Amino acid sequence: MTDIVYLRMKKNVDLSFLQDVQLKHIAYISTASVHKKNLENTPIYRITKKDLNVVIIDSFLIIDHLTTLYEGLEFQLLGPAQTIIRISKNKKPPSIIIVACVWLLLFIGAAMTIMNFHYDVSMQEVQQKLHFILTGDQKEFPLWIQIPYSFGLGIGMLLFFNHWFNKRFNEEPSPLEVEIYNYQQDLDNYINHYENELNDTEPPS
Repeated sequence: MTDIVYLRMKKNVDLSFLQDVQLKHIAYISTASVHKKNLENTPIYRITKKDLNVVIIDSFLIIDHLTTLYEGLEFQLLGPAQTIIRISKNKKPPSIIIVACVWLLLFIGAAMTIMNFHYDVSMQEVQQKLHFILTGDQKEFPLWIQIPYSFGLGIGMLLFFNHWFNKRFNEEPSPLEVEIYNYQQDLDNYINHYENELNDTEPPS
C-alpha cells in the first residue's frame, strides 16, 4: 500500500545567506511513512549570492523532485502553492544617532500635522466659544478645556494604535497593523507572480 505524505507549504520563511534549504524549512509534513525523517532533511535548494534577498520555491517543483526521490510515496499538497524565502544577511545594529534623528523628525512632523489641522478647523476659536457657552465669560485661553483635550488627544492615539512601546492593550490589531498586513499580502502576491520561474510573465516596465 502506498503511503500518503501531506505537505503544507509555509507562506514566508526567513533563512540565512548561503544556507542549504531542506524540506522542513519550507513545508509542514504529515505522514505515517517511516521516511518522514528523511523527507524532512531532504535538500531542496541552496541559497547563493545571485538570489539577492528573495527566493520563490514552487510546490510543483517540490513534488516533482520528491516523486523522483521517493517512488513509493504519494504526495498531496495542502495550503499555499509557493513559499517565499526572505534571505537574512548579517546586519549591523542601527546607530543611536540615526534612530534619534529619525525619531526627532517623526516627532516634529506629527506635531506640525496636528497643529496645522487644529489651525485649519479653528480649534482655538471653537474652544473659546465652548467656554463662553458654558460659563458666559470671554477667555482667550480656556485652559480647563485645552489641557484635558491635549491629554485626551495623546491617550486617544495610544488606544487607536493599541500599543505602548512593546505592550498591547488587547488582542485586536491596530488599523496600522491591518494596513501593513494588507500591504505585505499585496507585495507577496506580486513577488509570487513575477519572481516564480514557472511564470512566463514579466513585470511591467
